[in-house]
Amino acid sequence: MLEFVNRRGSDCYKWDSDNAVGTLPLWVADMDFKASPAIRRALARRLEHGVFGYSCTPAAYYEAVSRWFARRHGWEGIRREQLITVTGVVPAISAVLRAHRMLLDEQGRSDERLRVMTLTPAYNCFFSCISNLDAELVECRLVDHDGRFEIDFADFEKRLEGCDILLLCNPHNPTGRVWTRDELQMITAMCDVYGTFVVADEIHCEFTMPEHTYTPYATIAENDDYCVLTSASKAFNIAGLQCACIYVPDAETYGRIDRAVNIHEVGELNVFGTVATIAAYNESEQWLDEINHLIADNYGYLREFIKSELPSFRLTLMEGTYLAWLRLPKALALSATDLCDKLAKQEHVLFNPSEMYGAEGYIRINLATSTEVLAEALRRLADGYREISAGGARV
Repeated sequence: MLEFVNRRGSDCYKWDSDNAVGTLPLWVADMDFKASPAIRRALARRLEHGVFGYSCTPAAYYEAVSRWFARRHGWEGIRREQLITVTGVVPAISAVLRAHRMLLDEQGRSDERLRVMTLTPAYNCFFSCISNLDAELVECRLVDHDGRFEIDFADFEKRLEGCDILLLCNPHNPTGRVWTRDELQMITAMCDVYGTFVVADEIHCEFTMPEHTYTPYATIAENDDYCVLTSASKAFNIAGLQCACIYVPDAETYGRIDRAVNIHEVGELNVFGTVATIAAYNESEQWLDEINHLIADNYGYLREFIKSELPSFRLTLMEGTYLAWLRLPKALALSATDLCDKLAKQEHVLFNPSEMYGAEGYIRINLATSTEVLAEALRRLADGYREISAGGARV
């Protein structure tokens, strides 16, 4: 059922942006496969209607979201009045931060900066959302324990004191961790003690390796002091249709976030986005299962390639997402950014350097492509590394 597509020439950011032309791009986090047949059929029917004016979000959208998370993930009881529609998860993050900035102002704390914690390395847009609001970034650095990233909870608690918001990526981009129920329960317990509002970005929730399970934050939260950001966009490769939602269990918080969404003017959904989301959640589960199998196979291929061709590199444990996190050799006298720049210029292959996520010494590799494209990209990585090594870099 999966259909790989050559996306070159389709105004695709991943393949057609200025620095991607002429490269194999394994960087931007979207997939190189056609959307499911059910989604394409639903969009074709809507297209045939021929009128694309202002639209409202139908009840079927909210029902599809609620049924999906109950059936697929055991998250029961999502109600329409708890969901705020928004054009994307990143605009949602900005709106939630804005809502909490407004709350500080209402509390007479206008002279205080909003303090926002990340688990670093973190999705790069977390940093831009924080800086755009002139909020203070507080970083709890994840610890690489033999290729598996973990939270140092003693450090987490120390840094949590005084933080207004925790930006939690669940599963975690870029390290590929799927937080366990126990870890999430520790997070929510500590945030409860310090009065920290949790913003759970769960856009990668549909991608887990076979032995790992995504736990929705809402199913373990100890109170209503949180919200969850989610979308079918990542899982079903429909990000360009701009459709996401914010789950907010507390009515007062809902009103504040809804106001911020409207201030940002990001609440009006693309009509095709709602159509595609309904078809994704109601009719595309088998397609998603096939994608997960393919990602697992590509991860296995990557693991064997690193073992045989690049043994001085170390692949971290990918429990979820489709983004592999590869540790560079400690003896390499290049930063990840410099290495990626050289690979782009000399080998015409694109990866993401870890500096953009607040870390050093790793690259991020997008596995949501054909195995043939992955194999060629890895060959170029190996060739480029050998050439750099022969050219005088310390190895």
